[in-house]
Amino acid sequence: MAQLSVGWQFFSGVLGDGTDGVLAWQESALCAQTDPEAFFPEKGGSTREAKRVCAQCDVREQCLEYALLNDERFGIWGGLSERERRGVRRRKVA
Repeated sequence: MAQLSVGWQFFSGVLGDGTDGVLAWQESALCAQTDPEAFFPEKGGSTREAKRVCAQCDVREQCLEYALLNDERFGIWGGLSERERRGVRRRKVA
């Protein structure tokens, strides 16, 4: 249970408190129940664990949409790395 608390504290600092409706999807995010460090690996570190969690998450699409709209440059969001999100942004523009 302490891990859940740590995760929410971390993501609350990054995303806000999630109570405004726009970020209400956070309440269902599986990442909040996981080690937040998995979602922000060191350069060259593995993203496998974070992507595995994202693949099972019911709010993956909302998370990815948030990251794309807010130009999140670090970490795994919606199952995609920053490089992968840049590719999505380029395809949307083209």
